[in-house]
Amino acid sequence: MSKKYVYLFKEGSAKMREILGGKGANLAEMTNLGLPIPQGFTVSTECCNKYYEDGEVISKEIEKQIYEALEKLEKETGKKLGDKQNPLLVSVRSGARASMPGMMDTILNLGINDEVVETLAGKNRRFAYDSYRRFIQMYSDVVKEIPKPLFEKAIDTKKEQRGLKLDTDMDANDLEDLVKVFKGIYKENIGQDFPQDSKAQLLDAVKAVFKSWNNPRAITYRRLNDIPASWGTAVNIQEMVFGNMGEDCGTGVAFSRNPATGENKIYGEYLMNAQGEDVVAGIRTPKPIETLKDVNKKAYEDFVMYAKKLEDHYKDMQDMEFTIENGKLYFLQTRNGKRTANAAIKIAVDLVNEKMIDEKEAVLRVEPKQLDQLLHPNFDMQKLNEAKVVAKGLAASPGAATGKVVFTAERAVELYNEGQKDLVLVRLETSPEDIDGMNVCRRSTYSKRWYDITCSSCSKRNGDLLCFWLWRYICK
Repeated sequence: MSKKYVYLFKEGSAKMREILGGKGANLAEMTNLGLPIPQGFTVSTECCNKYYEDGEVISKEIEKQIYEALEKLEKETGKKLGDKQNPLLVSVRSGARASMPGMMDTILNLGINDEVVETLAGKNRRFAYDSYRRFIQMYSDVVKEIPKPLFEKAIDTKKEQRGLKLDTDMDANDLEDLVKVFKGIYKENIGQDFPQDSKAQLLDAVKAVFKSWNNPRAITYRRLNDIPASWGTAVNIQEMVFGNMGEDCGTGVAFSRNPATGENKIYGEYLMNAQGEDVVAGIRTPKPIETLKDVNKKAYEDFVMYAKKLEDHYKDMQDMEFTIENGKLYFLQTRNGKRTANAAIKIAVDLVNEKMIDEKEAVLRVEPKQLDQLLHPNFDMQKLNEAKVVAKGLAASPGAATGKVVFTAERAVELYNEGQKDLVLVRLETSPEDIDGMNVCRRSTYSKRWYDITCSSCSKRNGDLLCFWLWRYICK
């Protein structure tokens, strides 16, 4: 009997994290819990390791299992990949055992081609060509490594020609024109026409995600977060649901509690008539999740209900991605949410008080290195209020720091290597590609101090910082 490498979501569970990766295991668990999940399958982390062992080749056995799982998904959805009559479109996403947000690659709308786009256009022409231009751009970037700015420049040029401000202002004709321009960019860089075989594209996309496990930003992130290279990444192939079909569609990300303060309240943002990357791209300003109830009350109420169900199940604050298609809510992902040190302590204490976890588990929920954030210096609020504001932005680090402003990650690394340590990175928008620059820029420090306390639980004096901060909230 051959080894199993590919699992339908309904075949997995949260206990299979090492094999399915975090995203795949959670998708399987949400399927088991009965949440509204677009169905799909996971190519396991073992496939990633085998891919590298075999010289960056997907074996025939794994290829066979991928196509068998695809056939089952097609049967379940009643759609077929690349079919002109009833096409199935899928997303291809990474999913390592440990969360690595933004470090690896994703492709959306795979399955669309010159024939499929005409079928979709018969129902919604703008949506069809918007989806096709997005796919060409992602596939070209992730699979063929064609620089993204080439496509972004083409979009900006089209908007300038038409006197438009936002991507959503472009009509179906604009987007159809962009598809032609994008195909031209592809041919100019690769020397071939844009491919039309969806099954071949699927395998290429899986390979590309495996390759992204060893891209520079992923390697840097693993090094900074002590994630072993031997873990590999899984790949999740999932039926697409669309947030860009019209004003009754949308997409967003949200937390079951505030990740900055720990407040027990839904926190997040969304965009209507958009796909996932739009929320984080900085091109459009997302709306607070609370306003969704004014747009689609049922979707909002369903989201709050399912968010509570997931938090109760995982007994931790959840970070969730969702899409609304024609008014119906779908969950695309959940994971234990990253949080600030202040929020980590508050959430840990609140979960104890809510009888969800015990005190021992609460201590383990706060990472010792997070406490560095609590001791970063901050500006004096009175002086801050008196200061003249020259620019405003979103802070990406805790505390306060001063230094030479640099505007690219590459320049920050250059200056750091030349001996300049006090650097502040300022970007139009954050990007995973900036991780090396972020790492060398100014990080405020603190003097380690010992605290003369006696813990009532363990009777130790002068405990470490983690013990001190949790003692303040729990033991005391």
